[in-house]
Amino acid sequence: MAEAQEPLWDRTRKLIREYWPLGDPVALKEFIGVNLPKGDLGKVRRKIDGCLEGKGGEVSARARAAELGEAYLVLNANGRRRFLTLLAEEYDTDAEAVEIAMDALRESDDPDERQRLTIELRNLLEPPRAKILRQFNGLRGGVKFLVDLRAELMRWAQDNQALTNLDKDIYRLLVSWFDVGFLDLQRITWKSSAELLEKFIRYEAVHEIRSWKDLKNRLEEDRRCYAFFHPSMPDEPLIFVEVALVNGISTDVFELLDEKAPMIDPEKADTAIFYSISNCQAGLAGVSFGNFLIKRVVADLTSSLPGLKNFATLSPIPGFSTWLNKQAENVDEREGEETKVSKTAAEAVGILSAHNNIGDLLSSTSGKSKRAELARQLQQQLLSLCATYLLKAKRGSQVADRVAHFHLTNGASVKQINWAANLSDNGVEQSLGMMVNYLYDLPSIEKQHEAYRSGEITASAAVRKLVK
Repeated sequence: MAEAQEPLWDRTRKLIREYWPLGDPVALKEFIGVNLPKGDLGKVRRKIDGCLEGKGGEVSARARAAELGEAYLVLNANGRRRFLTLLAEEYDTDAEAVEIAMDALRESDDPDERQRLTIELRNLLEPPRAKILRQFNGLRGGVKFLVDLRAELMRWAQDNQALTNLDKDIYRLLVSWFDVGFLDLQRITWKSSAELLEKFIRYEAVHEIRSWKDLKNRLEEDRRCYAFFHPSMPDEPLIFVEVALVNGISTDVFELLDEKAPMIDPEKADTAIFYSISNCQAGLAGVSFGNFLIKRVVADLTSSLPGLKNFATLSPIPGFSTWLNKQAENVDEREGEETKVSKTAAEAVGILSAHNNIGDLLSSTSGKSKRAELARQLQQQLLSLCATYLLKAKRGSQVADRVAHFHLTNGASVKQINWAANLSDNGVEQSLGMMVNYLYDLPSIEKQHEAYRSGEITASAAVRKLVK
């Protein structure tokens, strides 16, 4: 796992060393062992204390923060974890000082003194490490440094409460820094910089970009790609969405990605299909951009292409196969309606497990052969099970499927489930080739958003019929 993260830090080091007034990395490695042995913890502690003392002006503070950041970057994965553990455990809120301040506040009757004590308590509640983290906001490349730091920290925080608390501190800072009001919407085109296009290829997480020709096809005139950027990370997209301008609601992703398909005149298209949304920065997990991105893109498209009447997605169903297998495994444990779902799931899984090439089976629904009859049986079963999964499977108060939750939260409705819409290896593995259209009916978005918050899922009659 640690080795897989190194390319991320290689890119960050290159960026940071363009801007920060840093020392010689070789000399730093001699000063601090890359594994951050116990004997070197005191050296890091003194650097952290120097940042907290705040001697000198703003320039000096930034220089000290840069030195601390460089000390972090010369460490290997084990050293970085020890560094963050030190920061998390020794620079947390002073619980004893907070208790004393709270007691003083409770005992005071003087309004002026209570106001003073309230301010003092507020300051004490903020852990000292928060001041250090904020100092990176003043460095060019410093925000990207913290975003990448959190991407790595989140893995380690899963089994360490102190690191979990540190992660929450960084998350709160990033939420405030990445307010949607600061974000810049940009359209990515074939004329964008080669560096940006390479990042577009690298960050695409839904439908892999196989070649430069494939990329060019996704940026043709009947296609659109938009990304959000932040002023502190002007060369790094935060999230991007790919859009196809078509006539009618698309039901097959390969038609959208077909490099040989004839181009449509954008002015004559009546539908915009959002077919890929990819978050680019792992360290910004939990910071919501997608809902604002879709609304901004819809606004841009409607102003430039007034012929567009429909806005929908062609979305993956990433959790379906996992859910299906769990239903099949629990067939003897269910009662009532759930028993029927589990038995149907077990039957479908049994048929699928008997075939080596599931994709071929799923695409064989036409004809009168036994294979075609079996495929049609599977189609009926799996479409019903998929509708049940999307509308009834829950994770707490939310629908279980993360993509469905994203779009339903944004005010979309479940329009239709599409059979054999993505028979790639990934599509078959995730959802047995099925995809779903979520419809963004502009006049109904707010109403449907509120309905979902109240536990109601808006879906078409056709999808609800599949459940029955």
